[in-house]
Amino acid sequence: MSEVLLKVENLKKYFPLPGKILSSRKEAVRAVDGVSFQIRKGETLSLVGESGCGKTTAGKTILRLIEPTAGNVWLRDVNLAALDEKALRRIRKEMQIVFQDPYSSLNPRMTVDRIIGEALSIHRLATNKDREEKAVQVLEMVGLGADHLYRYPHEFSGGQRQRIGIARALAVNPELIVADEPISSLDVSIQAQIINLLEDLQKRLGLTYLFISHDLNVVAHISNHVGVMYLGKIVEMAPAQVLYQDPRHPYTQALLSSVPVADPTLKRQEIILEGEVPSPINPPPGCHFHPRCSHRKKECSSLEPSLQEIAPGHFVACLP
Repeated sequence: MSEVLLKVENLKKYFPLPGKILSSRKEAVRAVDGVSFQIRKGETLSLVGESGCGKTTAGKTILRLIEPTAGNVWLRDVNLAALDEKALRRIRKEMQIVFQDPYSSLNPRMTVDRIIGEALSIHRLATNKDREEKAVQVLEMVGLGADHLYRYPHEFSGGQRQRIGIARALAVNPELIVADEPISSLDVSIQAQIINLLEDLQKRLGLTYLFISHDLNVVAHISNHVGVMYLGKIVEMAPAQVLYQDPRHPYTQALLSSVPVADPTLKRQEIILEGEVPSPINPPPGCHFHPRCSHRKKECSSLEPSLQEIAPGHFVACLP
């Protein structure tokens, strides 16, 4: 079994809100509220959930693109949350991110060689003389070539831009890549190409992925493990095949019931959730999901469940 590359312990990110006049109470958006998981080297863990559940914030906080409120993030034996700015810069080349929107994540005033070469220069991984050669190497890894080197982002399609974003991440030889919904803004035909590219790169380079998505069909295809987030917390975590075959949390069951199936003769009863997602500023007491849960009990409104292992590697936060 491979070593644990990334370990997240009780990660929290609260965004404070301006206090109200004549009120001493300080409110905050609890975007990430005590998330813990680990990823083994060479594997993919996916975070899924409705928009606003905190999965993107979790990914950015792990990389310290957003500063955490509390918790620890271990990259092997280094606690990223405890590093100062200088030490963090030295280790940043070990972890990179592929952003959701390939249109806004690339500087429109920079050519491809400067976009990729910027990371090489910052981390002193290539001289000016070698920078172009290294840029061509990573472009070829993602299916582009030297003839794309001096073009600007607006000259490329969405799929090509995302390939450039992936090449930029690969340029510094990272071990961990956070892929933040990397295909959600692309055409369906292009989505499959990007997923296949990510899988091929993982096999060739031994990459480890934290994959953030709301597309449960894609997640089933690419993941080793899946964590389901609701209102800043992980409510279920399991190997991908186990989660899809035997979801235990009512929220996971509702999500999976809404996934379209290719066979029109196969009937699936969709679970319709009650109400709206509660506010992360003032989440419900007890189990945060209980106002929308059809299986709720009296104690669900007062007791907050913790993740419990119900089978090897299968964790669920739900009162028995």
